Amino acid sequence: MKLSVVIPAHNEAGSIAETLRETATALERAEIEHEILVVDDASSDGTPAVVRAVGAEHPGVRCIASHNPRGFGFTVRAGFERFEGDAVAVMMADGSDNPDDLIRYHAILDAGYDCAFGSRFLVRGSVHDYPRVKLAINRLANWFVKVLFRHGYNDTTNAFKAYRRDVIETVQPLLSPHFNLTVELPLKAIVRGHSYKVIPISWRNRTSGESKLAIQEMGGRYLFIVLYVFLEHHLSRGDYHRSSGGVRG
Repeated sequence: MKLSVVIPAHNEAGSIAETLRETATALERAEIEHEILVVDDASSDGTPAVVRAVGAEHPGVRCIASHNPRGFGFTVRAGFERFEGDAVAVMMADGSDNPDDLIRYHAILDAGYDCAFGSRFLVRGSVHDYPRVKLAINRLANWFVKVLFRHGYNDTTNAFKAYRRDVIETVQPLLSPHFNLTVELPLKAIVRGHSYKVIPISWRNRTSGESKLAIQEMGGRYLFIVLYVFLEHHLSRGDYHRSSGGVRG
C-alpha cells in the first residue's frame, strides 16, 4: 500500500527540512512505498526551496503550490486533489508529529481499517511542552465532541491522522477552509460508516517558527463544523452513510 503524506506549509523554512528528513528516513527504513507531498500555502520565507533541497536527497519528497485561497484547510484540500497513494496521512510541517507513529498508522490501514487515528491522551501517549492555555481548551473541546458523538475518541481535533483513498472520496464535499478541517475529516469518516482504530501517539511542541492556529478566530468555525456533521448524522436518514463499516477492534 503506497502511503502519501500531505504536509501543509506556510512559512516553515526553519523547521520543515528536519521534519521531511526524519519522515522520509522512517518510511525508507520501514520499506514503505511512499510520497511526501508538501503543499505550500503562499510562503514568503523560501519554504519551497528548502523542500526542493530535501527532495534532492529523498526522491519521494516533492512540493506543489496550493491553488486555493490561503488557509490550512484549503491547503490540505489542495493536497488531497494531487496525492498519488492508496492512502494519505496529514502531518504538520513543524515537527510536532512523530514519524514512528506514521509507520504504525500505515500498519493499521494495511490491516484493513479505513482510518488510523492517534491520541496524545491515552495511556502511553504523550505531549511535550504543550502551552497550558491551549491544552486546557483542547481538552474541553475534545470532551465536548466525545460527549456529542459518543464515539469514545478523546483527540478528534488533532490533525495527524491517516485515511484510505476511498475515505477521502466519501467525506466530500469538504467545507472547512481553516483548521476546522481537522474535525471535519474524522467526524465525517466516523458518521459515514468507516472503520477506524485509535492508538496512543506522541507530540512535541515546535522549536522553530510560529504556530498558525489562532484559537480566538477558530472557536466558532470549529463549532459550526461539529454541529454540521452532528446534524447530518441525525437528520440525513443515512443518505451519506456507507453500507458497512463502523468501529472495529
